[in-house]
Amino acid sequence: MSRLLLRSLCLLLVTAEVVVIGVRGDRDDEVEVLLELKRFLQETNKVNRGAYDAWPESDATPCTRHGVGCDSTGRVTSLDLSGASISGPAFGNFSRLSALTSLDLSGNTLHTAGDVNQCRGLTHLNLSRNLIAGPLDVSRLTRLRTLDVSGNRLEGGVSMNFPAICADLAVLNVSTNRLTGNITGLFDGCHKLEYVDLSSNNFTGELWPGVARFREFSGAENKLTGSVPPATFPDGCKLESLDLSSNQFVGNFPGSVAKCGNLTYLSLWGNSFTGMIPAGIGELAAIETLILGKNQFNREIPPELTNCSRLQFLDISSNSFGGDVQEIFGRFVNLRYLVLHHNGYTGGIVASGVLRLPLLARLDLSFNKFSGELPPEVADMKSLKYLMLAWNNFSGAIPVAYGRLSELQALDLSYNKLSGAIPASVGNLTSLLWLMLAGNQLSGAIPPEIGSCSSLLWLNLADNQLSGSIPPELGAIGRDPGPTFAKNRNDTSVLAGSGECQAMKRWIPASYPPFSFVYSVMTRENCRGIWDRILKGKGYGIVPICTNANSPVRSYATSGTVKLSGNQLSGEIPLQIGDMRNLGLLHLDGNRLTGRLPPEISNLPLVVLNVSRNGISGAVPSEIGRVRCLEMLDLSFNNFYGELPASLSQLTELNRFNASYNPLLSGPIPTTGQFGTFDEQSFLGDPLISLPPGTGKQTPPAAAEVPAVARRDVSPRKIMMRFLLAFILVALLLPPVGFIAFFAYKVPHLHDQPA
Repeated sequence: MSRLLLRSLCLLLVTAEVVVIGVRGDRDDEVEVLLELKRFLQETNKVNRGAYDAWPESDATPCTRHGVGCDSTGRVTSLDLSGASISGPAFGNFSRLSALTSLDLSGNTLHTAGDVNQCRGLTHLNLSRNLIAGPLDVSRLTRLRTLDVSGNRLEGGVSMNFPAICADLAVLNVSTNRLTGNITGLFDGCHKLEYVDLSSNNFTGELWPGVARFREFSGAENKLTGSVPPATFPDGCKLESLDLSSNQFVGNFPGSVAKCGNLTYLSLWGNSFTGMIPAGIGELAAIETLILGKNQFNREIPPELTNCSRLQFLDISSNSFGGDVQEIFGRFVNLRYLVLHHNGYTGGIVASGVLRLPLLARLDLSFNKFSGELPPEVADMKSLKYLMLAWNNFSGAIPVAYGRLSELQALDLSYNKLSGAIPASVGNLTSLLWLMLAGNQLSGAIPPEIGSCSSLLWLNLADNQLSGSIPPELGAIGRDPGPTFAKNRNDTSVLAGSGECQAMKRWIPASYPPFSFVYSVMTRENCRGIWDRILKGKGYGIVPICTNANSPVRSYATSGTVKLSGNQLSGEIPLQIGDMRNLGLLHLDGNRLTGRLPPEISNLPLVVLNVSRNGISGAVPSEIGRVRCLEMLDLSFNNFYGELPASLSQLTELNRFNASYNPLLSGPIPTTGQFGTFDEQSFLGDPLISLPPGTGKQTPPAAAEVPAVARRDVSPRKIMMRFLLAFILVALLLPPVGFIAFFAYKVPHLHDQPA
């Protein structure tokens, strides 16, 4: 018996040794794979590197490396390389990490997914926010529970993956790609699927009949068609969030949605739904956000909707209701955000009662047909943070009482017919982030009290009749938005946009880089994210800027805009303009400004500087060459003189430059850096400027030979007109000149003849 026991113990020890050796061998192999991964990433990413760059070369255990997770035996089970500044192709040997169950490569600029499809043990895969192109093929990853490939360039159909990956799949996010194909029966075999985001693709087909068994579903911004039948929402509907926005759905939306008792978010925006808004929505006791804009719903709003006691955000914009604002809106007593733009309303703002809603933080009545004076009752809305009344026909003065709106963060009264002065009481609005008064008939001086607006980052007073000088106090705006951002971070209900991007496109300029690129990639989903980042000041804004004017290092710090274009402002630009350290875009064009361009302007982290069409004189300050992230510089139609400073060649980001019609600018232009890319179109009407050969204009002669007026290209039509004028002039002058010449010749000869 003892001999048998001894043999068993020996066998057990041998087996254990084999297991230990096997585990040690696997672990050694994994260390080797991680070293290969590190060297691969270092080779393909020469400059910006993530935490992997500090991985030790000699450590025998893989588990001490940043981003590497292990199980109890020391095997690598998770790898997190998110936001690690990885670009180019992905590593091709992830599959050698045979125990790997979780892989996160999100937030990089990868072009391929490597051998990820061979990692058959994966349960969690995140490839989101990269540049991965081509078809989506993860069909071999049959153990997946979470798959996120959003924000890439994937294209083609996805049907090859279903039902292959359906067995355990619970979370699927393929949003913001270029995927296509019919989704009608795509998820029939995915019985554990709960969270699905297909938004911002080109999917077709009808709404999948089983959508009610999901907890969250977004099919927004696709090409889905057909109607939504009542059977879509059966008893036991599990939906908590449903987003069908920006598709091509038609017909009545069913009242059976009332069976989705846990629904907190419903968006039908941007379809062709007709008929009555379903009264069944009033039975959704948990609903918080209801977005019905840009449809063709009837004007009558069901009174049952007022039963939605938790409703905070209501958007019924762009339904062309016409007439007065419906009285029912004044009965949503718990509402915080009311969006009614583009409805053709003509009146009823006060009578509807919306100005008496006690918790209302956002009121958007822009793009309607309201007229008359601005309602003074607005001043009593103590909770109001965002007031948008732009693009109406309001007239008269801006009420002084609006200065009592101490919580106001956005005031947009642009493109009305407002007149008179900007009230000094605007200086009381210390939480104000946006002040938009463009496109009115406002006159008088910019009040110096505006300098008290310590949070003001986005100011647009363009296209009015403002006069006088720019107050030095303007340099103090936006000096400390921190307290306003802190309030927003502490307020969990802050939500400025319903995702339609409209207000953002109104308030953030699109005509100049880098914002034109931002517009091209805007979706409803990332608009919400951008708003959140801006309003809460989460360390970065929309695009990377140089927060230090003298450094090329970019960050996503929030940057502001000042636009005073198209007024009658005069005098010199104050030196204090250089104090606006949070300013990214400065537009002073189309005024009557004189004096010199202050060198202090170089203290600003500018992306755009436009001072064209003024009377600014003096030399172009050499300090501008220190504004390293400047992308557009317009100095045209002024009186600058002397040579362009050589320091401008340091503006390596500059892609638009215009110094035309400054006739006293002279000498050669810088030819290094970006200035080597600018041709004569940047120097029209500058006869003393010397362009290098090959720029489309010959180098002018020596200074002594320069004519007073530079030659300009003349069209054939102008040449013909000048020829005809010259011919007519000769025809008119020839007879009298001939007569005078004849008379001058004959008279002396008559005197010489004898009597």
